[in-house]
Amino acid sequence: MTLLTSKEMGIEGRAAARELGALSATTIVAGSMVGSGIFIVSADISRQVDSPALLLMAWIITAIMTMIGALSYGELAAMMPRAGGQYVYLREAFGPLCGFLYGWTLLLIIQTGTIAAVGMAFGKFFGLFVPAISSQRWLFHLGHIPLVQLGPVAMGNIEVGLNTVNLTAIIVLGILTLVNILGVRQGATLQNVFTAAKILALALLVLVGAVAGRNASAIAANFGQGEASFWRHFSIHATFATGSVNSSGIHWVGVLTILGIVQVGSLFSADAWNNVTFIAGEVRNAKKNLPLALIVGTGTVLTLYLLVNIIYLCVLPLHGNPVAATAIGRGIQYASEDRVATAVLEQIIPSGSAVMAVVILISTFGCANGMILAGARVVQAMSNDGLFFVTAGRINSKFGTPVTALVLQFVWTTALCLSGSYGQLLDYTMFAALLFYILTLAGLIVLRIRRPDAPRPYRALGYPVLPLVYIAMAGWICLTLLRYKPQFTWPGLALVLLGVPVYYFWSRRHGVPGGLEPVEKRH
Repeated sequence: MTLLTSKEMGIEGRAAARELGALSATTIVAGSMVGSGIFIVSADISRQVDSPALLLMAWIITAIMTMIGALSYGELAAMMPRAGGQYVYLREAFGPLCGFLYGWTLLLIIQTGTIAAVGMAFGKFFGLFVPAISSQRWLFHLGHIPLVQLGPVAMGNIEVGLNTVNLTAIIVLGILTLVNILGVRQGATLQNVFTAAKILALALLVLVGAVAGRNASAIAANFGQGEASFWRHFSIHATFATGSVNSSGIHWVGVLTILGIVQVGSLFSADAWNNVTFIAGEVRNAKKNLPLALIVGTGTVLTLYLLVNIIYLCVLPLHGNPVAATAIGRGIQYASEDRVATAVLEQIIPSGSAVMAVVILISTFGCANGMILAGARVVQAMSNDGLFFVTAGRINSKFGTPVTALVLQFVWTTALCLSGSYGQLLDYTMFAALLFYILTLAGLIVLRIRRPDAPRPYRALGYPVLPLVYIAMAGWICLTLLRYKPQFTWPGLALVLLGVPVYYFWSRRHGVPGGLEPVEKRH
């Protein structure tokens, strides 16, 4: 076991132990990615795109973007295997202000919002076994904030208060926070077990669906010819984007616009793959194991995601009737409570609903654990740089974990659990996350130019073309979200920018240095 000294970590107290090997790092990548999204968001995506082709295209775009991100982050992780991950990369490329804005946004929006959404999904599916757990059963209801519909995106209300679903989420997240306080090894062991279980469950869903679940009528409806074909309604969304359809019947601006909007669901389902970089200081042989974990973990999960969606289309028709009594009649679009995977498994085995609910509970539990384990390390790294409370950066001498950072993360996550629904938390988190993914890949290019001789045990494949492709794709998605989901994107952007005066206030009070010397000289 290799230990970083207190000087290297920049903290007081016991040094962080490098407890995590290649397997644990890979399971953190995969386990953080696989939560609740893959089991439910395809219903919402299918309602918006209204096309089997566009449903699969949405997931293909997500797979392309996520793999480009993982290939690029591998270079940064091998170059700077320090606790804090993406925070460190942004700090090194653009200075402490940019690093602080990321850490600030991660704490207020990205990490905590995602943990809250996953926790609420756990509560929602736990309600299948305990009927008293329901989003309609309020312990206290403070009211709602009405949202205005804009363009093709259906809006609802933001409900604020405590119901039995978000209470369940808060209890589960509290338990997982306590597990991670007790030690890195305990959190990593829990992650390994739950990740193995849910990856196996996804693989079995694909296998069982391919062998026993194929439905001839669904396959004909989704992949056949004519009106109900694979390409049906490919151009239906052109009118809201441009008001017209071109002579070929396909208006690519409209198609790309709706694909940009629906990426919120699919990208969320594949997000958090970067969490392993936050705990780089606790990974053995990080220069080798981090790139390996990023590539293997994301590649495995993305392959399963694409196969699962193909199975959905082979078992259920995309189009259906929202008031139909059967899963076949309701189709993917109107699966009960958007539980597409549950509807699919119900067509294969009689107790499919209960089986899938258990799988999703396992999945969300493991996902939340991985994100809790990783997220607090960014708060810890900010504190080590003098950009947050000193106590948040300290490693507890008894447990060897950043206890204060974990507690702060849990407190804010609890507040978010009380302030919105699952879908609204997705919109809240993904726009801000994409902004910083864009900046990080731009930072890869900046560091190649500024520090050409820095040690790079792994170099990003496809550089600089692939990072530029990612920046262009993510930039388009951000623009479409700003236009069509302003209720969530503009407040998120405002919270990011609010970090600027906070940074200058903090730096003046605590004497934060204005510049940082190259990482290879500091370590």
